[in-house]
Amino acid sequence: MNADPNPKSVQQTGDGAEPITLEGFGPKDLYQKREKIFTRFVGGFYQRLRFFSGWPLLLGYFLVPLLNWGDRQAILFDLPARQFHFFGLTIWPQDFWLLGWLLMIAAFGLFTVTTVVGRLWCGYTCPQTVWTAIFMWIEQFAEGPRHQRMRLDQAPMSFEKLRKRTVKHVMWLGFAALTGIAFVSYFVPVRELIPDLLTFDVSLMVVSWIVFFTLATYINAGWMREQVCKYMCPYARFQSAMFDKDTLIVSYDERRGETRGSRKRGVPSPELGDCIDCQLCVQVCPTGIDIRDGLQYECIGCAHCIDACNQVMDKMGYEPGLVRYTTFHALEGGEIRWLRARSIGYALICLVLIGAFIAALLNRSSFAFDVLRDRGELYHESAEGIRNDYQLKIMNKTQSPASYEIAVESPDWVELASQSDVTIEPGEVVNLAMSLRASAPVSANSEVVLKVCRAIDDRCVSEETRFLSPMSQTGAR
Repeated sequence: MNADPNPKSVQQTGDGAEPITLEGFGPKDLYQKREKIFTRFVGGFYQRLRFFSGWPLLLGYFLVPLLNWGDRQAILFDLPARQFHFFGLTIWPQDFWLLGWLLMIAAFGLFTVTTVVGRLWCGYTCPQTVWTAIFMWIEQFAEGPRHQRMRLDQAPMSFEKLRKRTVKHVMWLGFAALTGIAFVSYFVPVRELIPDLLTFDVSLMVVSWIVFFTLATYINAGWMREQVCKYMCPYARFQSAMFDKDTLIVSYDERRGETRGSRKRGVPSPELGDCIDCQLCVQVCPTGIDIRDGLQYECIGCAHCIDACNQVMDKMGYEPGLVRYTTFHALEGGEIRWLRARSIGYALICLVLIGAFIAALLNRSSFAFDVLRDRGELYHESAEGIRNDYQLKIMNKTQSPASYEIAVESPDWVELASQSDVTIEPGEVVNLAMSLRASAPVSANSEVVLKVCRAIDDRCVSEETRFLSPMSQTGAR
């Protein structure tokens, strides 16, 4: 018997069970083509709030590289020199464990915020949200409001359509290029980068990174938009693990809004709810969902639907808040509980991590040193005793010159037979030839502790090494 490769229905029967029919099941249903979203502009309280939260971050991103700290850029990731400058603080590769600590603090901070107020980060401060809003504003400026953009998209190619699309994409690419240049300026001093770009005297590596981030911004904010939030961002996937019935979410009050139906203003409709089914909440949504269908992972909490619905409620003479920030408990008639075991636990962990990070940062050594045995002879015998040679590397991790003193901490029968002090310039690494001498018989392999102290504050760092001697000598002390 030949089976139908694309069955229209599948029936499953059992004892006392009714047949189950799955209409239209087949490979063609496993993938749904993306539907282009044409958002409608809406004002309101929450959009003003998003304006005052997004624009300072946007301006900060572009303007921070222009700030100076002394004779250098205030924030600069100097990869060739392996120095990361944050105003007066310099981070070296040896301090990268601090970066891991910062990531843990950011993670638990995000967990705390998400547990209490939901996707506040996504809706108000996420770079994808902020940059997408800028690109959508550019699109509206070049092509007009929602209904004009929809007509333009369906219209055949013409000079007017080509002109509007060209203006839009040129503005998109221009803003994306500014974004790419600003990003690279955190790694290449901006006061060197801009003149080099204007005179076309810039390295291929720098140009490649600018082009890469320009295209990434252009594609993510201009073309992919909500696809980044829905399919590429992991936050949308694991947020449900941090939500509970007291987490603040954007929600539709179904008990108040149903049954939906259109009506005239001022005409009472006892059989209908407050929702007039105007579809504005769908038209303003940047991810294209209908909030009336319940909580969905695509919702980024931007509150466009709240502002749109509140304006409609105001025009109809109804109480605002049909769509609002609320919780499942509040929708069921309960009270919002801000303090819960989960949110308190996340907050306490975050505070402990912040405190430990600050303590570690304050107690971080301002210099580092390493001692390596000379690769020549293992030891040298002379009338003065047994000598071992080493290479000592001292790194000044501060932004000012410093003097350092070298000494043997233990044992007392080993003495320094070379230079005992050195002055090092800011951010410099100095290699010193160092010798240790033992005037008494020692064991074949003895442990020695070296100490380097900074002269200005007597802060010291110790390091262990080995002192070697002939195997025939004994009598270790």
